[in-house]
Amino acid sequence: MEPSETVELPTVGRARNTLFRRLVDLVSLPSTTRLAHQDRHMVSDILLDMLFHAEDSDRALCASRLAVSRDAPRRLLRYLAQCKFDIARPLLEENEAFDGCDLREIAMTGSAEHRFAIARRKVVPDCVSDYLAEFGEPHVIKELVANPGAVLPEQAMDKLVMRSRDEPSMCGAIIDRLEAHPSHAMTLFWWADGPTRRKILQRHAADRLEVIETCKDVFEMMAREKWADPVARKALQLIERRQRNRAALEKSQYDSLESAINAAAVDGMSAELAEEIGYLAGLKPVTAAKILTDPGGEGLAVLCKATGVKRAFLPVLWAALRRPLELEEGVIHPQFAHVAETYEIMTVAKAQTTLRYWNWSLSSAFSSTTLLTDEVTGEPANEEATFSTSQRTARLVFGR
Repeated sequence: MEPSETVELPTVGRARNTLFRRLVDLVSLPSTTRLAHQDRHMVSDILLDMLFHAEDSDRALCASRLAVSRDAPRRLLRYLAQCKFDIARPLLEENEAFDGCDLREIAMTGSAEHRFAIARRKVVPDCVSDYLAEFGEPHVIKELVANPGAVLPEQAMDKLVMRSRDEPSMCGAIIDRLEAHPSHAMTLFWWADGPTRRKILQRHAADRLEVIETCKDVFEMMAREKWADPVARKALQLIERRQRNRAALEKSQYDSLESAINAAAVDGMSAELAEEIGYLAGLKPVTAAKILTDPGGEGLAVLCKATGVKRAFLPVLWAALRRPLELEEGVIHPQFAHVAETYEIMTVAKAQTTLRYWNWSLSSAFSSTTLLTDEVTGEPANEEATFSTSQRTARLVFGR
């Protein structure tokens, strides 16, 4: 070829590039324009086919143009939202056209970055929240729980409580949610930090006054039937007003619950004495053991307040468990100070409800139906084991 000859620059791709941009312009037009609904969808179908063969820069351009478009066909938006996160970001952060099914599909197929962006959206529908609660990464779940625009159905809250066992830092945000039930709060109490436990005892404990008034005649019926019905007996266990066990006191070598606490302080808290204190307080052995061995100690304040044990016996019980009352001479240990303050701020009625809920739920860990599981899935094998609040609480607290 002679040097004087000229060569035309290749034009391959110029038409495609121009067509691509024209189609993006059309799809991004607002609904108030003359572009017919049918035309918009036809253009979208053509554009989507072109995007399959486009560069990431072209996909990013299209996603950016459609970020605030509520009128773009959702199939096109879903495709772009499932591309690499750098492409999908403007759509996930700004576009309000996605419905719950769209977002759930994007969460299922996308990366952790996609799910995190979804958890931060102004509105997160319930079906999406439920998916993120079950399969999301810890940082995604924390963002979801902290998002007031996320709708958390009961199934999602159950899963979040379960996940909080391994991520205790989530507990405070979970109980601040309006969707949190008392059963959620009373369950995660056992792995929550001190301030969160205090909030649970103040906000989520009930006084049962209306329940007790409505059911008071049933106790007389049960007494006449000699408490023979185990189902009714378990139900009334949570409702009954009296906390101390009079029958246990008649059989005990101690003349009161306070005497047993004094004996523990003098002789040390043996397993037998811990069980005796539990019986006198109207507790099952598993509940008493959980309270007496809990590192935080707030349960001791609940136990004493609910059973009418005066505040002077709280440090006696604390010392019986060989826990320090002072950091140094004259300086109260901060953990005991926290527990003592918890005792002061609780009402007797709410302390009794809390103690009875723990006793009702934790003792379910040793119900025969709790142990029933499907041989293949390992999941609860009957409706009681599946739906029972008390059994779910017991399985979570005891890790069963």
